[in-house]
Amino acid sequence: MNKLVTTDTVDTQYKNPDKLNIRIRLHQLYSTNKEGFNNWIVNHYDIKKKSSILELGCGTGITWKDNTHLLQDCKEVYFTDLFEGMIKEAKTNIGEHSNIHYAVVNAEELPYEDERFDIVIANMMLYHIPNLDKALSEIRRVLKKNGIFYCATYGENGVESFINKMLNVQTERQHTFTLQNGKSILEDWFSDVEKLEYVDKLLISNRSDLVEYIQSFKEMNDWHNYSDEELYRLISNYEKQGIIEIPKEYGMFVSRK
Repeated sequence: MNKLVTTDTVDTQYKNPDKLNIRIRLHQLYSTNKEGFNNWIVNHYDIKKKSSILELGCGTGITWKDNTHLLQDCKEVYFTDLFEGMIKEAKTNIGEHSNIHYAVVNAEELPYEDERFDIVIANMMLYHIPNLDKALSEIRRVLKKNGIFYCATYGENGVESFINKMLNVQTERQHTFTLQNGKSILEDWFSDVEKLEYVDKLLISNRSDLVEYIQSFKEMNDWHNYSDEELYRLISNYEKQGIIEIPKEYGMFVSRK
């Protein structure tokens, strides 16, 4: 097993799936686009028979829970994450299959030979990587010629930005990989990069679910300065007829080697 590179913040957030599951639940309950972001992502994958697939940062594997039929004819599928707790949850959601493998892997040091995979996937995780160029170099290395790299990410004007506004938080956060800057970053490594955008928003009818969501990010931003009572008070200013509307900005890049 290769040496892992992480930060205290990411370790606290993703060592087990609890906080991630809180966030997934909010989007499942209140998103207006009923296709669902995970289904939308999977519907854009071009998976052929005998494909070799590597997913980095697979998390809980929830994306594949109802889509494992797409993998049954693949040669091999590797689900990897930086944390053993996520791998354990992914095994529960995806299951054990003869062509599916699970491993704790650091995206900056991939333990796979050159040009092994037809598809590499890295959804909602590239912005956590300390050395993104090193990771992208590794991803390109393990992709076959004409292979495809799929990576979903967020935009700079979505949920996080709106909650900062609700809480009067002034942030100078550096956005390392977003829908706004991702294309130019990927074009340094891939010859053909396409951006796809997912249209959606949140209509939240229960403030306690939003408070729980905000508190799940405690170690990652300035939202930790607020008690539950303060959060209820601040977000109530944005409630109209019992609903809090929050814009979402998500999408994915499809890159070809």
